[in-house]
Amino acid sequence: MLDIIAAFLCITALLAYLNRRYVGLPPTIGVMAIALVLSLLNMALDKLGFHALHTYEQSLLKSIDFSELLMQGMLSLLLFAGALHINLSHLRAFRWQIASLAVVGTTLSTLFIGYALWYLLALTDLDLPLVYCLVFGALISPTDPIAVQGILKSAGAPESVELVISGESLFNDGVGVVLFSLILAMIASGNSPTVLGASELLLKEAGGGALLGAVFGFVVYRMLKSIDSYHEEVLITLASVLGGYALATHLHVSGPLAMVVMGLIVGNQGRSHAMSEQTEKNVDMFWELLDEILNAVLFVIIGLEVVLIHFSNALLATGLMVIVLTLVSRLLTVGAPIALLGERFRLPKGSWSVITWGGLRGGISVALALSLPHGDARDIVVSLTYLVVVFSILVQGMTIGKLVKRVIPCRDKS
Repeated sequence: MLDIIAAFLCITALLAYLNRRYVGLPPTIGVMAIALVLSLLNMALDKLGFHALHTYEQSLLKSIDFSELLMQGMLSLLLFAGALHINLSHLRAFRWQIASLAVVGTTLSTLFIGYALWYLLALTDLDLPLVYCLVFGALISPTDPIAVQGILKSAGAPESVELVISGESLFNDGVGVVLFSLILAMIASGNSPTVLGASELLLKEAGGGALLGAVFGFVVYRMLKSIDSYHEEVLITLASVLGGYALATHLHVSGPLAMVVMGLIVGNQGRSHAMSEQTEKNVDMFWELLDEILNAVLFVIIGLEVVLIHFSNALLATGLMVIVLTLVSRLLTVGAPIALLGERFRLPKGSWSVITWGGLRGGISVALALSLPHGDARDIVVSLTYLVVVFSILVQGMTIGKLVKRVIPCRDKS
C-alpha cells in the first residue's frame, strides 16, 4: 500500500510541476489533461510494440479500487473542506433556489437522461436495459462538488452565482446517490420501487445523514470552543471527518450529506464563536492544503484511468450523443428555470448559461459507475460516464471562465 501511495503522490507532484512550469492551466484541469495525454501516448506505444510502461500503468491502476478510494476515503475530506469555507448566512439567502435545483432538478434530470438514452440506444448497436439507463441518469445528473469548487476558484464567477453552483453541487450529489441506491435496489430485487419505499429510503439516507452531520458538527463545535490550541483543534476536525463518515457508512445514511452539514456548522459557528484567530488561520491552511493535494491526486487518477476503459466506435459515437444529452438535460432542468424565473432566483442576468455550463461532472460519477456489478451493462455505463466526465472537466472547465466574462461582465458583489 505504501508503494502505491508513493507512486501516485510522485506522479501527481511531477504533473503538477509540469503544469505550473510549462502548461499553466488551472491545477485540477492541468494535471488531468497531462495525465490523459500521457496515458494516450502510452496506449499508442503499446500498439507499436512497447508494452512495458502500458503494463505498469495498468497494474498500478488495477491495484487500487477507485470507487472504494473515493467513496470511502477521499470524499469525506474533500466535501468537508468544500463546505468549511461556505458562508452559511449567504447560503441561507439562496436556500430555496439551491434546494429546488438539488432535489427537483436532479430527479428530473435522472428521468430525462435515463429515458432519452434508452431511446437513443435504439439507433446504435449497443444494448443497455432501461434500468441501467436510469442508473446512468442518476450517477451523471449530480454535479461534482470537488470538480465545481476546484475550477470555480479561478473562473471569476460572481459571488451569488458561485454560491448557488457550489451549494447545489454540495447537496445534489446526496440526492443522486439516493436515487442511484434506489435503482440499484430495484435491479437486485427485480421489483419496481414504490413511492413509500422511495420516501423511506430518502428519509433514512438524506435525513439521517443530515442529522448525523448536525450532531457531529455540534459536538466538534463544543470541543473547539472549550480549548484554544490549534494543534489539537486541527486534529479534532480531521478525526471527526474520518470517524463521522465511517459511522455514516455503518449506519447506512448519507455520508456526503453528513460531511456537508458538519462542514457548514464548523465553518460558520466554529469560526465565529469557537476559534481564535491563530486557530482559524491554521485550520484553514490545513484543510486548503489537504483539499489541493487530494484534488490533484484524484484528477490524475481520472486521467490515467483511460487505459482501463474499453472503447469501440459505437461507444465513442454514443458517447458524443450522451455528452449532448447531458448538456440538454442540464439546460432544461436547471438553466431554463433560472432563465424563466430570473428575478425570483435573484441572480445576475445571463447566470442561467453560466450555471448550465458550469455543471461539471467528476470523480463521484466515475466512482458510482465503477461500483456497479460486473457485466456488459457496467462496461457500457463506465465508458459513457468516463467520456462525459473528461469532456466536462477539460472542455467545460477550461471555458467556463471565458463564458463568465462574456455574459456577466460586471462581477456581482452581492
